[in-house]
Amino acid sequence: MTAHDIGTLVLLGHPVRHSISPAFQNAALRVAGIPLTYEAVDVEPGALGDRVRALVAQRGAGNVTIPHKAAVAEMCDMLTPVAERAGAANTFWVQQGALAGDNTDVAGFDHLARRVLGSVPLGARVAVLGAGGAAAAVCTAVERWPGARVTLCNRTPQRAEALAARFPVVDRIAARAADAVQDSTVVINATPVGMVDDAVPVDVALLPAAVGVIDLVHRAGETKWVRDAKARGLRAGDGLAMLIEQGALAFERWFGIEAPRDVMWEVACKP
Repeated sequence: MTAHDIGTLVLLGHPVRHSISPAFQNAALRVAGIPLTYEAVDVEPGALGDRVRALVAQRGAGNVTIPHKAAVAEMCDMLTPVAERAGAANTFWVQQGALAGDNTDVAGFDHLARRVLGSVPLGARVAVLGAGGAAAAVCTAVERWPGARVTLCNRTPQRAEALAARFPVVDRIAARAADAVQDSTVVINATPVGMVDDAVPVDVALLPAAVGVIDLVHRAGETKWVRDAKARGLRAGDGLAMLIEQGALAFERWFGIEAPRDVMWEVACKP
């Protein structure tokens, strides 16, 4: 696929005004000399089907964020194996008139985890807080980690049970976050908690010593949860590296050229 095959390039979500993806994707497009503009489009769930059908007609491509990843995956005519396993599509394009979907969140999360933890841990006990599309991407990555086991915790137990049924790597479901993290070696926030305020998914005082802390939420200056974890001397990182890597992988999927990651990082880190 080339830029000439794409009629419009968008980010679909609700809400999306907070996203920094347009800033770093448009910078990447300029550096690559691609005459397209990446636009964030706020789409309420009830309007998603019409919007996606219109994008197919326009040879659209783009990304998908909360809360539409699972719904877009269901609309796709073709899914990559990783998107099918995750049950979510965060990247899409039109191929010979058909809607195709991929999930670059999985590799993006794996990239983030390696940055925070230094390497993929062996025999990890991973506490995943959340049971939505982000948690599914985490489970898709973690099931490849040697000897890893997952404890899930979600405010709606039925969603945790449904996700556990899809991923044998999940061997526990905890009713409370405090219980989920008790014996964890890695704890991951896969909920939106902390996106718009200083709420935390679980008090860092409850985390085991030497646990790795990964927050999929990104905010300027890091989330409070990550700052608190670092203040306690824990290895911790927020979702910025995942956001940029999944965007870079999507860029490469759309255009078949290497993404200018240095430019994307430079723009994403601007105050």
